Amino acid sequence: MRAALSGLTTRGRCLLAAGFAAGLCSVVLNERDLLRVAIFVIALPVLAAVLAARARVGLRAERQLVPSRVAVGSATEVRLVVRSSGALPSGGLLLEDGVPYALGNRPRFVVERLPRHGATPLSYPLRPVLRGVQQVGPLLARVTDPFGLAEFERELAGHSRLVVVPRVHALTGLAIGAGTGGGTEGAVRRRAGQGEDDSVVRPYRHGDDLRKVHWRSTARRDELMVRVEEQPWRGGTTVLIDHRLVAHRGSGPTASLEWAVSFAASVCVHLHRLGEQVRLVDEDGQELAAGQAGADSGAVLDALAAVQPSHRRDLLWHTDPAAGQELVAVLGAAAPATVSELARSRPRGARSLAVLLDVAAWANANEESAPDPAGAARLLRGAGWQVAVARPTLSMDQVWRELGQGVSTPTEVG
Repeated sequence: MRAALSGLTTRGRCLLAAGFAAGLCSVVLNERDLLRVAIFVIALPVLAAVLAARARVGLRAERQLVPSRVAVGSATEVRLVVRSSGALPSGGLLLEDGVPYALGNRPRFVVERLPRHGATPLSYPLRPVLRGVQQVGPLLARVTDPFGLAEFERELAGHSRLVVVPRVHALTGLAIGAGTGGGTEGAVRRRAGQGEDDSVVRPYRHGDDLRKVHWRSTARRDELMVRVEEQPWRGGTTVLIDHRLVAHRGSGPTASLEWAVSFAASVCVHLHRLGEQVRLVDEDGQELAAGQAGADSGAVLDALAAVQPSHRRDLLWHTDPAAGQELVAVLGAAAPATVSELARSRPRGARSLAVLLDVAAWANANEESAPDPAGAARLLRGAGWQVAVARPTLSMDQVWRELGQGVSTPTEVG
């Protein structure tokens, strides 16, 4: 009884107090009719509270997300089924489902009456604007009596997991030199024997060891050539995503980090469709996900959905983050010294591509400035990397095609 009375609303408590006051007056004045009225006024909120409490106990609900994995900007439907094992008062039932701010406003439903031992289906759409692993719920029910004298809340359904993966953009073609899966030109050239001079020598670069100069090729081409050490064959491509907080600018869906994550997802899906094995690593070289050639990209997309800004400030590469594979690095703001260390960590002759984000173009007015990526781009190109500079005015396909060409800057889009 005490638990039932705890659900009385302000109206119910006032009516109960009025009943006790009327009962006291009836005793003092010896008025039996007033006593009957007092008993009725006291009994009404008590009865309403008991009925509402019993109705609350008999409620059940289930939630289903269709689908439970969706891309940013796409729609998913939340389906609710509410059941009752007893008769609800006609005052109705107010349902409110917990929805994170990134998914929109909290939906509310008013059910006038639930059928006895029956089910009432409800649904509402969600269109996420920000990637991440979101929790939908809990579903709260507020049960009231017809007169609004009692009100109880109950959690009917817990949390449901919704994975919002980054948006994947269509990329055209394969970047020149990218993709080292079995059967590609890169794979054949990497595994070529010592008798094939073209596959094991390259033009001299500043800083190369003069002891590795290949004099026969130098004499034939009239250009200083050096030998490239054979690397153990490891097919596939490694995609590196730099998600340091200090390396990105902007906020929300339009932040540079979200662009980088979406681009990395697009590259992984594109290479998967071309039959490549893809590894996804972070700026520390830690593997986030891996996918076999021709397999579904779900594991990679799920890993990118869960990527959060890292509080690491500096980048230190003591070993090759691609572990001998070809590398596609998606980097935020990085100083030339940082990318120089990355270039030194890569083995000689390994194909390396980098997308440098001009994060200043994503910055808000109150954010600190970011280094110009031009210096880092020149350094990487001098080390033999194929480099593209990304800005928000460029489409991802344009950046990808520039990365394959390694030269001209594409035309900006409006």
